[in-house]
Amino acid sequence: MRKLFGMPEEEKLVNYYPCSYWKGRVPRQGWIYLSVNHLCFYSFLLGKEVSLVVQWTDVTQLDKNATLVFPESIRVSTRDTEHFFSMFLNINETFKLMEQLANIAMRQLLDNESFAADRSLPKPCKTLKNVSALKRDLDARAKNERYRALFRLTQDERLDGHTDCTLWTPFAKMHVVGQMFVSNNYICFASREEDLCQLIIPLREVTIVEKADSSSVLPSPLSISTKNKMTFLFANLKDRDFLVQRISDFLQRTPDRPCALSTQSENPSPSTPPSLPPSPPVLGLGEMPQNQHYSPSLPTAKKGLLQIYQQDVPEELGPKVTREKMKEESWNIHFFEFGRGVCMYRTSKTRELVLNGIPESLRGELWLLFSGAQNEMATHPGYYASLVEQAIGKYTLATEEIERDLHRSMPEHHAFQNEMGIAALRRVLTAYAYRNPNIGYCQAMNIVTSVLLLYCTEEEAFWLLVALCERMLPDYYNTRVVGALVDQGVFEELTRECLPLLYEHMQDLGVISTISLSWFLTLFLSVMPFDSAVLLVDCFFYEGIKVIFQVALAVLHANMDQLLSCSDEGEAMTILGRYLDNVVNKLTVSPPIPHLHALLTSGINPPPEIDVFELIKASYEKFGSLRADVIEQMRFKQRLKVIQSLEDTAKRSVVRAIMTESAFTIEELEELCYWGASSTAAERHDPSLPYLEQYHIDCGQFVQLFSALAPWSCGLHTNTLSSRLFRLLDQNKDSLINFKEFVTGLSGMYHGDMTEKLKLLYKLHLPPGMFTVIKSLLTWPRKECNSVILRLKHIFVIIQLQEQFIEMCKTLYNMFSEDPMEQELYHGIATVASLLLCIGEVGKKFTNNGSKKTEAQLPSAVDTLQPEREDSSGEGGSGQSLVSKALAEAQLETPPPTAAGSDEEAKDDTSVSSYSVVSAGSLQCEDIADDTVLIGCMSGDTVDRRQGSAPDADWSITFEQVLASFLTESSLVDYFEKKHDIQSKITACKSLRAVERQTSTAVLSSSSKM
Repeated sequence: MRKLFGMPEEEKLVNYYPCSYWKGRVPRQGWIYLSVNHLCFYSFLLGKEVSLVVQWTDVTQLDKNATLVFPESIRVSTRDTEHFFSMFLNINETFKLMEQLANIAMRQLLDNESFAADRSLPKPCKTLKNVSALKRDLDARAKNERYRALFRLTQDERLDGHTDCTLWTPFAKMHVVGQMFVSNNYICFASREEDLCQLIIPLREVTIVEKADSSSVLPSPLSISTKNKMTFLFANLKDRDFLVQRISDFLQRTPDRPCALSTQSENPSPSTPPSLPPSPPVLGLGEMPQNQHYSPSLPTAKKGLLQIYQQDVPEELGPKVTREKMKEESWNIHFFEFGRGVCMYRTSKTRELVLNGIPESLRGELWLLFSGAQNEMATHPGYYASLVEQAIGKYTLATEEIERDLHRSMPEHHAFQNEMGIAALRRVLTAYAYRNPNIGYCQAMNIVTSVLLLYCTEEEAFWLLVALCERMLPDYYNTRVVGALVDQGVFEELTRECLPLLYEHMQDLGVISTISLSWFLTLFLSVMPFDSAVLLVDCFFYEGIKVIFQVALAVLHANMDQLLSCSDEGEAMTILGRYLDNVVNKLTVSPPIPHLHALLTSGINPPPEIDVFELIKASYEKFGSLRADVIEQMRFKQRLKVIQSLEDTAKRSVVRAIMTESAFTIEELEELCYWGASSTAAERHDPSLPYLEQYHIDCGQFVQLFSALAPWSCGLHTNTLSSRLFRLLDQNKDSLINFKEFVTGLSGMYHGDMTEKLKLLYKLHLPPGMFTVIKSLLTWPRKECNSVILRLKHIFVIIQLQEQFIEMCKTLYNMFSEDPMEQELYHGIATVASLLLCIGEVGKKFTNNGSKKTEAQLPSAVDTLQPEREDSSGEGGSGQSLVSKALAEAQLETPPPTAAGSDEEAKDDTSVSSYSVVSAGSLQCEDIADDTVLIGCMSGDTVDRRQGSAPDADWSITFEQVLASFLTESSLVDYFEKKHDIQSKITACKSLRAVERQTSTAVLSSSSKM
C-alpha cells in the first residue's frame, strides 16, 4: 500500500478487501485499502488504471444502501464528491471497519485524540489469515464499547471474553438463556430476550466462585457468592474450567479494599483507572487565597438538599403521601425478591417500577445504581474530597463561568436560596472542571447538577455528573456542545421517519433545531415543571437517551395539528412552550415550585394540564420500538456531518476575520484554509485553541506550500527564499507559523504594490540585525559600549562587502529566469545593481570623512567585528564588473555537473541569514526605518572568496535608495506591479497531485501489496 499510494512509513494498513469502484456507470474491479488515516482504492485492468485516496477527516457521510443502479453498495461522501463501492464479499464487516476508522478521525478533529494501538491485547490463540494486529485492535475496541454501553461501565473496562450460558432466576423459578461477559473488574449477564434479565456482579463483591456438581438437568454449573449473601447459579458453560481460571486470575488482582486516591503523589494510585487524571500535588498554603467562595468552613451537604429543606413540610398531605408510601413499599418488595444494590437482578419489572416514578427517598440511590456511578464511587473513595481540596483557590475561565451561573441554577427552589446549596453546587462543578479540563464547565451543567444535589450527597452528585458527561451524554458539555448537536440531527432524522408530514413543515419553519438543543442539554429540566421533568430523569438513568427521544417525539405528535397550522417559528415555539409548561405530576408530595418559564408563556386561556405519566406512557406506546444500537448508528452518521460542519463554520469565521487584513477574496482564503488544514499540519491540530491557532506548519511544510503557491519561482533558489520568508513570518520564534501568518506572507507577494513587494525582498536579505545594535551603541558612553561589544563578540559575525546585496541580486535574477521578458529584466537589474553599488560607494566616502566623529564613540566595535580587515583599495573599479560577476554566479543556478556545490551554497546562504520580525497585520513599508541599511555579513570561516570582495563595514544602502533605483527601470516596475492569480496556482497544484499519484501507481502497479 505504501508503494502504491506513496504513503509514509508511519501510515498503518488495517485491512483490504476486493470490491468494485463505480467510476461513472462503469464498475472497476480492484482492492479497497483501509488504513488508519486513509481510504484507498486501486485497480489495473486491461491497461486502464484507477487510483483513489480519501482522508478519513474529509469524509462527511458514510452510508450502506442498495439501489437499482448501485446494488448493495457503500457510499463515501466528501465535501466535493461521492464515491460508490460495491460487490463486497462481506459488506457488513467492511462497513463496520470503515465506520470505526471514520469515527477515530472525527474524534481527532474533535479533541485531538489521535489513534494509539492497544498493546495490552492478548495474543491470538491461532494465527488468523489476512487479519492484522490493528484489525484485532479495532475489533476489540468495538466489542469493549458495546460491552461498556450495555452495562454502563467505566471507560477503562476491557472485555476479556463472553460465552453462552443460562442463569437461574429464583424470582421466576426458571433458567434464562443468555450470555456471560467477563472483564477485568466485572462478571455480567444479559438475557437473549431483551429486558428479561440483566445482572452486574463487581468482582470486589465476590466472595466464593465454585464449580457445582453437574447433572443432566444442570450441566456444568458455576456458583458465585457475594458479600451481601446473594448466590448466582450459571449453567451450560462450554469451558467451565477455563472460565473459572480466568475469574480466579482477575480476583487475585482485585484489591479487597481499594486504596484511597493519594494527594501527596503526582502519580495515580494503582486502583485509579487510566481514564482518571493523575492527582496533581496539593497546593501550598501560600497558593490558597482566602476567599469566601472556597472557605472550608462553609456548610457541607451530607445528604440530599431536599431532605434538609423539607423537614418543616407537614406530613399530612392526604392521598399523595399514601401513594408515595405505596411506591416505597413496592420497591422494598422488589428489593426482597430481586436483591438490592449493584448485584440486583434487573428485569422488566424493574422498568415498570421506574416508569411509575421512583420514590423521593430512593431516587438518589437508584440513580447511582442505574447510571453505574455507584461502581466508580466505590472504587475511588476519597477522590472527590481530594479534587475539592486541590481545586481550592484555582481561578480559571471555568471557575469564572461557574460563579456567574451559580445563582441562576434553580433560583425558584428554596434549597438554592441559601449558602449551603450554592456552596455545594460550586464545589461539585469546580471539582469536575478540575478533573476534566477538556470539558471544564458548560452552561446547562449547573441546572442538571442542581437537580442531582437535591437527591444526593455532594460526592454522589459528582459521580453522577461524571457518568452523565463522560458516558451517558458523550460530548454534550464540551465547548461546542457537539453531542447535543449530534442528537439534534438524530432527532430530526427520527422526526422524518416517524412524523414525515410534520417534519417537512417544521423544517420550513426551522423549529426542530431551535427546540431540541434546550430539551436535550437539560433533559427537559429547563422547559418543564420540575416535579414532572424529574420523572423523565428517572427514566433516563434507567433507559438512556432513547427515552428523551421518545418523549420529544411524543410532544411533537401531541401537538401535530396545531403545529401544522403554524405560519412562523414564533407561533410554533409558543405552542410547544405552553404544552410543556402544563405537563404536571399530580402525585408529587413536594410543595409546588413556581416554574419561571410557565410564568412567561402563560396566556389568558392556558391549555389543559397534561399528566406526565400519560405522556411517558404514550411515548412508549407510539415510539417504544427505538433501539439503543440504532440510535448509536444514527449518531455516527450525524457526528460526521456535525463535526465537518463545525470545521467549515470555524474556517469561514477565520476567513471573515482575516479578510480585513488580506487582499485575497473569500473564495481564495477558503481554498487556502482547506489547503493548509488538510496538509500534514493536522498532526499538530489542537482544537482547544481558537481556530486561527489550531493548525501550524513547520519550515519544511511551508517550503512545500511556498513552492506550490508562491508567484515568485526562483528555481533551485526557491527553497532558500522560502526558508528566509518562514523565519520572517515566525514572529514568536517557535519554528511554526499559523494560518494568518501564512496568508500574510502570500498576500504581500500577490496583492502588494511595488513598494510592498520590494520591501519584502529587502527584509528577506537583511543581515542578522547587527545594524540596529550598532546604531544603538553609538548613543552609549564609550566604557559601557566597549563592555557590551566584548560580550557580543561570539554572537556577531564578520561584515563582508556587499554580500547581502549580491545575494538579493541572485534572488532577483533567478526570479526573472522564467519570465517572458527575461532579457529586459536582466538588463534592468544589472543597471539598478550598478547604480546601487555606486550609491554605496559614495555613501562610504561620506562615512569615511566623518569617521573621526564616530571613532570616538565606537573605537572597539570595528576591531571586534573585523579582526582580519583587508585592503579595500581594489574596490575602486567599476561597480558594473562586480554585478556582472554576481549575475554570472547566479546563472549557476542551473543544475551543475555535481549537486554538492549547489546544496552547499544553499546551506551557506541560509546559515548566515537572520531576519527582522514582520508586523502581525501586514507587510507595510512603514516598518522599515528611513536609515535602515542593507549590508553584508558572513562568518570569517565560511567567507566565499569567489566574490572577490573584501570586508568593509562602511558600505551600505537604504530601502529608499533601493526603491528609487528600481523606479528608474520600467521593466522592473511592470514586473512588480503585475498581479497574479492564486486560484490558478491552487487548481494547477491539485491537478499535479492527482497526476503524480496516478504516475506513481502506474510505475509501481506490478509491485506486491503491502
